[in-house]
Amino acid sequence: MNINEFPALTVDEAAEYLRIPKSSLYKLAQEGRIPCQKVGRHWRFHKETIDSWLSRFYQPSSESEINSEQ
Repeated sequence: MNINEFPALTVDEAAEYLRIPKSSLYKLAQEGRIPCQKVGRHWRFHKETIDSWLSRFYQPSSESEINSEQ
């Protein structure tokens, strides 16, 4: 199954996508530290939202870092 086929990822799919253990993903979700929704008893993660959330951690913090990457 292709991750891009469905907008909402399961815990298994999100953990694989993020390359982290499922236990870590559950902890992040329960603490509200990762964007997700609980549908019944199941957590769901929107890939685009996860990508946006991740990009906040990888933005260069200064102009010198931007220039050094080019």
